[in-house]
Amino acid sequence: MPAVARKITPSQNTSENEVVDRGGVQAPRLSSEKTLFVWRAPSRPFKRRNKDFWMTVMAIAGVFGLILFLVEGVMPVILIISIIFLFYVLSTVEPESIEYTVTDRGVKIADKRTDMELLTRFWFARRYNDELLVFETRMVPGRLELVINTKDKEKIRKVLLEYLSEEEASPSSLDRATNWLSKKLPQ
Repeated sequence: MPAVARKITPSQNTSENEVVDRGGVQAPRLSSEKTLFVWRAPSRPFKRRNKDFWMTVMAIAGVFGLILFLVEGVMPVILIISIIFLFYVLSTVEPESIEYTVTDRGVKIADKRTDMELLTRFWFARRYNDELLVFETRMVPGRLELVINTKDKEKIRKVLLEYLSEEEASPSSLDRATNWLSKKLPQ
């Protein structure tokens, strides 16, 4: 006589190690997700730009646009215009405040979770006047940056050290080029 799996109804209490029969497939019952820390902060770093900055950006974009128009045609110019427009909108519209949550299974940003298995390490950084929590991830684009409140930094560090190591990644060549360019532009 073949072995029959015991079917457990939801009303019965089961421990984390017991097996639950789900449609003929046996699977271990999962424990509930535990919230470790929650905070509210802006969805992205933000800094208003002044007139000098925009005049410099427009002059640089105009020169590159003219060169690319002569070499390739109109499509690269449209791309440059659209990137500058996006940057302008992100620099003038203030970000909304969203809720960030660290759980025992991952990090939630506005109820979308990134699992701990996809995060390799974390560190803290600063951009503009905002404090950032940066995760290195195993998925594209490779980093996950969250804005945090400065007063919560030590609490977040304490919670994350139980799951990940704190180690700052060395800047990539793209990071170095971006930092160099941002120092050359007016603030």
